[in-house]
Amino acid sequence: MRRFAIASVVTAITLVVLASPAWAHVKISPESAPKGSDAVLTFVAPNESDKANFVKLVVHFPHDHPIADAATQPMAGWTATVATFHTTTPIQTDNGPVNDAVDTVTWTATGGGTPPGDFQQFPVAVGLPDDADTLAFPADQYYSDKTLVQWNQETPPGGPEPDHPRPELTLTAAEGSTTPTTTAAAATTSSVKKSDVDNAKTLGIIGLIVGLAALVVAIVAIVLSRKKATT
Repeated sequence: MRRFAIASVVTAITLVVLASPAWAHVKISPESAPKGSDAVLTFVAPNESDKANFVKLVVHFPHDHPIADAATQPMAGWTATVATFHTTTPIQTDNGPVNDAVDTVTWTATGGGTPPGDFQQFPVAVGLPDDADTLAFPADQYYSDKTLVQWNQETPPGGPEPDHPRPELTLTAAEGSTTPTTTAAAATTSSVKKSDVDNAKTLGIIGLIVGLAALVVAIVAIVLSRKKATT
């Protein structure tokens, strides 16, 4: 399984924006990350209740594109638990194939939880798969009055956002990769530039030859005129 250096996780987490969220849904930050990369994902959950505290968040990890390991950050007033499930197809990791993947990560308040009007951030370090374009992370949000809000609705492409959309992460092209179209375009550009350079060299050589010939003719003319003047 992937293991993450504590220093790297702490450094990455300090880069997460700490401003109060402008949304009223459970969101994931950042909203995109490169395929196959190691990333720190932060689930931002606001308390939408008028009277109850927010006391637990359960995030469900994808089973169709499983993630082999998750490392949580110690948080004052909260505990984190990672549950796993067994996969039939091995997951390829830096340490070899494994058959265990993250099922859920649960954060539970050890004190009063998050009061109404506030929000809480839940960071987790993961190794992302390289065979998907989007990952869904449905979340269950629990309140102190036993209320459960499930953020598990899929947003249709081009359609309106549902009342309880699930957090989703968009996976972008892996770092350093180049698409065939981009490669072809680069090759074409390179070919054109080389052709321009070759043409410029040819014209320069022709100009040099013409210039030398004119110089020779001028010298001969000067010599002949001097001979005529002497005679």
